Order: sequence, then C-alpha cells, then structure tokens
Amino acid sequence: MAGRVPAVAPWLRTRLRTAPGAACTLALLVALTACLAAAFPRAVDRYEDAGLRQAVDDAGARRSTVQFYAPQPSVELPQAEREEALRPAALDRQYAQVRSVVERPFTVDADESSYGVRTSEPQEVPDPWLPRPSGLPARIVLAAQNGLADHADLASGRFPRTHGTVTAATGEVEAAVTAETARSLRIEVGSVIHVPGVERAPLAVRVTGILTPRRPGGAYWAAQDLLREAALVRVPGGGSDPATYWLGALLLPPDAAPAVLGTAGNPWRYWQLAPDTSRLTAHTLPGLKSAIASLESGPGLREARRLTDPEVDASTDLDDVLTAYTRLRDGVGPLVAVAAFGTGTVAAVVLLMAGGLAADRRRAELALLRARGGSLPGVAGRLLAETAVVAVPAGALGLCCALLAVPDGRRSYAVAAAAAVTLLACAALPLRAALRHRTVQVHSGREDVATARPSRRRTVAELTLLVLAVGAVTALRRRGTSGGSGGVGSSASSGAGGSAASGFSGDELVSLAPVLIGVIAALVLVRLYPLPLRRLARPAGRLRGAVGHLSLARVGRASASTVLPLLALLTALTTAAFGGSVLAGVESARDRAALLATGADARVEGSVPLTDGLADKVRAMPGVREIARTSISYQAKPDGGPETVPTAGVDPESYARLARRTGLGAFPAGELRAGTDGSGQRAGTDGGGQRASGGGSSPLPALASASVAERHGTRPFPVRLEDGTTVTVRIALVRDVTPAVTGTEFLIVDRAGLGTEAARPTALLVTGDHLDRAALRKAAGATVGVRLRTDERAQYVDSPLQSGAERVYTTAVAAGAGYAVIALLLALVRAAPEQAALLARLRTMGLTRGQGRRLLVLEALPQALLAAVGGVLTGWAAVRLLSSGIDLTVIALASGDSPPGSAPLQTDVSSLLLPAAAVLALATGIAAVQAWWTGRRGSITELRAGDAR
Repeated sequence: MAGRVPAVAPWLRTRLRTAPGAACTLALLVALTACLAAAFPRAVDRYEDAGLRQAVDDAGARRSTVQFYAPQPSVELPQAEREEALRPAALDRQYAQVRSVVERPFTVDADESSYGVRTSEPQEVPDPWLPRPSGLPARIVLAAQNGLADHADLASGRFPRTHGTVTAATGEVEAAVTAETARSLRIEVGSVIHVPGVERAPLAVRVTGILTPRRPGGAYWAAQDLLREAALVRVPGGGSDPATYWLGALLLPPDAAPAVLGTAGNPWRYWQLAPDTSRLTAHTLPGLKSAIASLESGPGLREARRLTDPEVDASTDLDDVLTAYTRLRDGVGPLVAVAAFGTGTVAAVVLLMAGGLAADRRRAELALLRARGGSLPGVAGRLLAETAVVAVPAGALGLCCALLAVPDGRRSYAVAAAAAVTLLACAALPLRAALRHRTVQVHSGREDVATARPSRRRTVAELTLLVLAVGAVTALRRRGTSGGSGGVGSSASSGAGGSAASGFSGDELVSLAPVLIGVIAALVLVRLYPLPLRRLARPAGRLRGAVGHLSLARVGRASASTVLPLLALLTALTTAAFGGSVLAGVESARDRAALLATGADARVEGSVPLTDGLADKVRAMPGVREIARTSISYQAKPDGGPETVPTAGVDPESYARLARRTGLGAFPAGELRAGTDGSGQRAGTDGGGQRASGGGSSPLPALASASVAERHGTRPFPVRLEDGTTVTVRIALVRDVTPAVTGTEFLIVDRAGLGTEAARPTALLVTGDHLDRAALRKAAGATVGVRLRTDERAQYVDSPLQSGAERVYTTAVAAGAGYAVIALLLALVRAAPEQAALLARLRTMGLTRGQGRRLLVLEALPQALLAAVGGVLTGWAAVRLLSSGIDLTVIALASGDSPPGSAPLQTDVSSLLLPAAAVLALATGIAAVQAWWTGRRGSITELRAGDAR
C-alpha cells in the first residue's frame, strides 16, 4: 500500500460532468460567436476585393494599362542602329527591363501585356477603293505588336510574315487587319494599301490575313482601340455637318517594324503593362497607388529611363480609377462598421453575461472554497482552465467553419477575431469570480435593485464614459454640420480628421456613435429604474389582489446587476433601429432616384411622335393602370433666345394624378388646364386652332421649375417649339420636380393648347404593377425606347462593394438581434429555477395556475418594457443625433449623378417599433411558457429542486 495515491476525481472532469448542459451551451455560444467574428473581416475583404476588381475591369484596358512609350531613335544615329532599336530582340529586352522596375503589389498580367512599334501620326493613303464618306481619303496607322498569333484567330488568309531583313528602304511588307477593320474599310485578303514614304516610293502593305481577336476586351487589343476596329473621325470645326474620314490600323509582323522609318508616321516604341486584376486586393491599395505613382513619375520611371531610353515616358488612368474606388469604399466602410461595432458589443456583453451567470450560479461554492483556504489566483486559475477546456475547442471549431464558409480574405484577421472571442469567453468567469470573491466572505448582504446604491468607482466610471460618449457624438455632429453635405458616407468625408473630444478618427466616431448612445441610455435607465419601483411599492401594497403586489416586490428584490442585460438589449435595439433606418434610407433613395429618372413605373419615349394606337396597346397590357400622354420638346426656346428649356404638353387630369401618385410635384389639375377667351378660342392658339405666333391670344398657364420661374416671372412670354411654332405661356405653378422631364429646368403646359403636330405624344408615362418589359418593347418597336423603373433602380447597384456591404450590414444587424434574444434568454433562464420553486410554494398556499402565469409575466414585464421603450427612444435619438453627419448617397447611388446629400439618413418607424415589440413579446411569451411548463410538473419536484438550490 506504500506510495498509493488517493483516488481523487480531477477538478475539470468533475465540474464538466456536474454541469454538462452549461458546458455545451458555452461551447455553442463561443463557436457561434467565433464563427461570426472570424467571418466578418473575410466577408468585408471579399466584397471590397470584388469591388476593386470590377472597378478596374469596368474602367477598361485603355485606362487601366500602364503605357511606357519612347520616340523613334534620333535621326543623328546611324540608320542601322535606328533600325536595330525597332527590332523585336531590342524591344523584348527592354520590355523585360521595364517589367523589372514594377513594385509590389502591382502585378503584371503577362498574357495581356504587350510591346511594339506604331506610327503616332496617321497617314493619308491615296488608294481610291477605300471608303471616303465625305470625300476625304482614309488614314492609316501602322503597328507592329508582339504575339499577334497568340491573341487572334484567322478568319481568312494567313498571318503576315517577313521575307528577308526588313529595313527603312523596304518597298513592300505584309500585314493583317481585324474583321471589324476589314468590314469598315472594305479590305479583303490580297488588298494592297500604299502608305506615303519620305524620300522614297510609297510603302506597299499587302493584307494577307483577316483576324478575329480572341479577347477583344483584353488589354492586348483594348489598350489601343484602333488596333481592333476602325474609327470614323470627325474633322474639327465642321459646324452642324462636319466632314468625316476613316481611320484604321494595319498590323505588321514585329520583324517588319523598321519599315515604318521610311514613312512620315513618326513611329514610337511602346511597352504596355496590363494589371492582373485577379490578384488585386483592397487592403493593398496604399501600396498599389504608390507603385503606380512610382511608374508614372517616380523612381520606377527613372529606373526605366536608365535601362531603356532617356526619353521614355509613362501614362495611365489607373490611379484615377483607384481614387474613385477609394472614395466609394471610404463612404461605405464607416456605415458597415456601425453594424459591426454594435453587433460586436452585444456579442461581448452576452459572453460577459454567460460568465457572470455562471459565477452567480456557483457563488456559494466559490465562497466556500475561499473560506476553506483557497487562494484567489488558485481558484481563478482552476476556473480559467475549466472554461478553456470548453471554449478553446469551440473557438477553433468556429474559426474553421468561418474559413470554410468564406474562403476568400485575409486569414490573420479572422484568426485574431476568433482568438479575441475565445479569450473573452475564457476570462469572463474567472474575472467575475475574482472580483466578487476578492475577499473571503460566506454571507453577503442583499443587493436589491430598489435599494442598492452604486459604488463610487462605478459612478466615476459611468461619468467618464458619459463624458467621452457625449464628446464623440458632439464632435460628429459638428463635423457633419461644418462639412455641409459632405458628411460621413459621402466622398467628401474620406479625409475628415479625428475628434479631440473622443480621440477617435471620423470613421471610428460614426462606427461607435450608436453604441455610445446605447451605453449612455443603459447607464441612465439603470440609474432611473429603481425610482418608480420604490414609489410603487407602497401603493401596490394596498391592492386587493396578491399577484400585483407580489410581482412588484419580486422585481424590486431582483439582483442589482442588471446593467449587462439592459446594455445588450439597448445596444441591439439601437443598432437594429439605426441599421434599419440606413437600409430603409438606401432603398428609399434608390426608389426615388429611379422614379425621377423615369417619371413613372415605365416610360415609353421616342425621338419623333409615337404611332397612333400605341397608347391603346399599352393600356390594354396586363398590370397597366393608367397612361399619361406627353409631348416633349427638349429644344424649346423661351423668348426666342439661345437657351433651351424642355417643354412638355400634357393632359392636366391624368398628369396631375401621376404627379400626386408619384409625389413628384403634385398640383391641382384645374390650374394647368388651358382656358378660353370670349370667342371660345383656345388659349395660346390662333382662331384656326393653330399655334399663336405672338401674344394676341390668352397665354397658356404653365408649371415651371424654380430656376425658369425666377428668370421669366409671371409675365406672358413666347416659347418656340422644335417644330418651329410658337406658343405663349404664363407661369402659374412652380415645382422642384415633375414626372415628364428630369433635371432642374422645365415647362409643363396643357397639351390641348398646342397645335395638332406639337400636341402629338412623344412619350407615354405608364403606371402599374408587374409590367411586362418584353411586351412593352415589342409593342413600342425598335425605334422607341422603353425604360422601366425597376431596371433603372437596378443600375444604382453596379458594384460588389455596394451589394456586399448591404449583405454584411443586414447580417450584422440580424446577428445583433439574435444576441439580444440570447441575452434575454440568459437573464430569464438565470431566474427560472428560483421562479419555479416560488410557484411551487405558492401553489401549496392556494395560488392558481392563471395567477402563476400572471405573476411571471408581470415580473418579466418591467425590465422588458424598460428595454423596449429605452430601445425605441435610443434608436430615435441615435438617428436624429447622427443624421446631420451621415450621408447615404455613396452607398445608395454610387452609379448615379446625384450630388452628396441626395440620400440623407431618416428615421424608419418600423425599424424602431418592430424590434422593441419583439422584445416585449418574447419576454412575456417566455414567462407564460415557463409558468405553463412549471404547472405541469409536480410541486414536490420543484420544491426539492428549489431547496437544493
């Protein structure tokens, strides 16, 4: 028996076996939170990277390619040396040298990058068989670009090649053209084009092949559009009928480049570096901009000149593309961070609540351990190990799920987020226990919410936090006010500075402001919550029934540690209200912008009057409710001056209904209706029903924009229409917008006051539901345009940055609401055993099941009502306080032409009321279910369970 170790169950195994449900709940909570925390930065990276790549792709290869170019070798050099500089070997060597100066993170797409020689001055060719639309001869550019056979397929003929060594004196070379160029210039295989020479006979270029580009939109072809297709060029200064000529490119083999030295085309060497968009990432934007700046006018360009030619220069618009994308991202980012900070705060509070509830549940056990000599570090260390055994594997599982669910994005940020969640989950229980049991105590006094007094430390901490929060919100409002419409979310806000009051930058202010407002509200409400309980205690005692008095007494005797549940609920409700207002504002801004662009649910418009019967066909289509016929003259000239004001003739009744239904400048129909004079003559027309040429008849009442009304006042003035007729109008109504015409200048008159030709409708404004786009286009014909409001609205979301930010924002708000539910459940579950034992005891005293349900509902109602009302007020306050500093224009209308301030943040009533109502319904529903479930169980079981606890 010597040396035998007593059989003592290990601490961790014993604790996990004692409370497996609590361990599983903690593991599930940590896994879920770690997964969401790790997925968030990767999701942001994914949509930001996708937005950057699409921005570069949409810009086109002409703007995104970095082009190095150098003039032809100096004429003072020997001719052989000049020719050698244009040969493929020299250009290929210099291309490799140019690529070597490119700095990371800019990566070159080797397949689409190219180099070669082309003439910079198009040459007139005398061949009479080439098309001459205005009698001017066609002009030709000669280009010898590498890799022609790798980027094109033969439509007919063969690829061009050289015969022997080509020099500047060579009389004939071969070339190819693309199918588009051949079609425009009527070139066929075997055609010969003569390019004028310098001090020599013309260079004969024989076309041996017609090519089809494999990737017409790739940088190889699109960096210089002329290589892919010919262009019809207008001669400057030609007036209303300018002369035109065709300009095309002949594609020489690279070995034939020296032949262009014998022409007057002034050949240039070039090296084109196309960016590899598949490797562009948003988080490397600063380095990418620096690399591009270095190539354009920095060390990279100096090195390229040293390696190739001292006269090498570079140009690209990629830096402008990146700047535009940065403005969009800087406008979207702070708004997304609002949801992230709110949801992160709620998740952190829930984890702290879980640890706090575990510490409260084991309060007697830990106090006994301390009383029997357990050291504070020893007890805290055991609790940390006990929690880590559960939390660390759960956090790792959540991280793996996030990496699998969101495969793109930086892994380091995801790991850091999951590790932070796991660390917080591990530390919550031991820290809470250490703070509560820092001194040895077996019995502690009551901490009723109605009687407990906060400590001085808590008061100081709350006041400090309150001052910081007020300073941050004040700084944000001042910045939004001083910046005018350039608030957060607009492009003007990207460079805003920080706040001295809060110590945060502008973006962090926006992100934290709703959370800070929720914290302020939670602190204030926790302070005010005991006051009504104290005042209602005595009056409730005089009530005849016992349920009301008992529920109020139990609410007053509840634990004073209600800050975390209330903070979680208020932060979640504030974030939901703020986020719902943001999403509703974005939707509203897009709907209104689309409505302003179309004027109705659909717009059928032609450049000439519409055919008779089209309106009847459209009216008979399914879903169409009403049609407003409109005759629009976009080039109408008031007072016979040079300025033009779009003038529309409408039917007052139908048009007034349309304006009222759409909210675009509603007006009384009678004030726009054309009047008659004493002889029955229509206002604005002569006696024969034709347009009045002067002011002899009564003017037509007109609805005008504010700018037009300011220029012309209320006096009658003539308006010359596009058909040459004149109508006299007098401005009777002024509105900012109108359905028929977009923009800030317009005139609207009664169509009946116009002549027969001018009154013919050129546009139909259609209202209805579920309009058939295909049927409208078929009825309108090929020459008439059809625009649907739904299609117009879809164009405002043209970047993955917008759509991705909206999805992440919505997910974050939904996750915050879910954590609020978890916080509410944790608070109710903590009190469930005590409430069950209480109901069992009261039933032995004659309490009915109905009274038991009312007791639990009334006991849960005060805190739920406090959270709901506080959440509504806090959400409303957050939107009101921050609306002046937040502009949704960038995220809502990134592809539109709307100026900053077109989409302000406004309160969404449903986002305020629905989450608050859900909290009330959930709290009372859980209490009712708990009372029903307790009533089904035997009183003896509940009494024993309560005694054991």
